[in-house]
Amino acid sequence: MAKTVRLEPIAQETSIETNGNLLSVLISEDLDVLKECGGRGMCATCHVYVREGMAALSPINRREQRTLEVITTCKPNSRLACQARVLAEGVVVELPPGMYINSIKDIEALIGRRAEQNLLHPMTGQVLVEQGKLITRSMLMQIENTTSFNFTSFFSNSSDT
Repeated sequence: MAKTVRLEPIAQETSIETNGNLLSVLISEDLDVLKECGGRGMCATCHVYVREGMAALSPINRREQRTLEVITTCKPNSRLACQARVLAEGVVVELPPGMYINSIKDIEALIGRRAEQNLLHPMTGQVLVEQGKLITRSMLMQIENTTSFNFTSFFSNSSDT
């Protein structure tokens, strides 16, 4: 039986089969979700806030809890959309503001422009470039020196729970 999920702040409602994960809702609505880890609960690119209906979702497992602990924008109502399964009605999900990037090349292409929205690190959700800030080559070098973008290595070295 299908359940209805509301997405904020875009005020969209969509249906999902019972026990379907929230990530499938985001993808079905053509929202820009990287799913960098392939839906394994190991990155922050599908991080959402549950405004209502936390009890209508599957419980948080150990892998999701560990990932949430490293997300800098994590709140008590945070979930990873790939791990949260819809079990009942009443789920309202808020999408975090910003755009996750999956390589330093994403930022290189924007040098000389202002960030239209916060640019976020895909593993931690950390804001790398704030909305409205001018993206410069020196900023890019600073990000490269302080941030690892070697996702392939991270995911291949992680073990499943």
